[in-house]
Amino acid sequence: MREGKGKQGSKARETRRRIIDAAGALFVERGYGATKLQEIADRAGVAVQTIYFVFRNKPSLLKELVDVAIAGDDEPVPTMERPWFQEVLTAPTAEAALAGLVVGTRGTLERVAAINEMVRAATSSDPELRELWPQEADPRYTVISTAAGSLTGKPGARAAVPAGEAADIVYGVLSPELFLVLTRDRGWPPAQWERWAYDTLAAQLLTEDAARSHRP
Repeated sequence: MREGKGKQGSKARETRRRIIDAAGALFVERGYGATKLQEIADRAGVAVQTIYFVFRNKPSLLKELVDVAIAGDDEPVPTMERPWFQEVLTAPTAEAALAGLVVGTRGTLERVAAINEMVRAATSSDPELRELWPQEADPRYTVISTAAGSLTGKPGARAAVPAGEAADIVYGVLSPELFLVLTRDRGWPPAQWERWAYDTLAAQLLTEDAARSHRP
């Protein structure tokens, strides 16, 4: 009996992920408003009623898509509790923290940058979607400022750069908008973006010796 329940649970998770993947591809290709749930169902290989059963409606599906894209999975673990981010906070030096932050952010941006652009377009034309993300504070800035605050207190950080300024610099350089400009519009491989982002931030935030000692 337990084995049967396990198989059912695994199948349900697989179906859920297929729907999310199909929705992500179609929303980015066509836009949120232009995509019909039936089209998502067809691409995912499920009945449209399955989407209603699992996600209730199209806005809820969008919210789940964004959450999974940011995290990389459907586990309810916030970014700041993820192992890669905890390694940034506990890194012994500023250069190691910066390298970990750039690598971890690259993984997130590869999943979420295009989706972020789509969501911004969707919310601008459909104000009701803004209620899906009601918090006043920018969650991405909260993550970045936490990392920057930790980094600036470690050996190898430039003493002249306060935590708030460091957070603003990191927030700009590691933005999804700039990531898309370079990797999508200009055709940079993500690894090239990663090296550039580290070098750019290292020149701003690390001492000269520290900047030379560690590259991702």
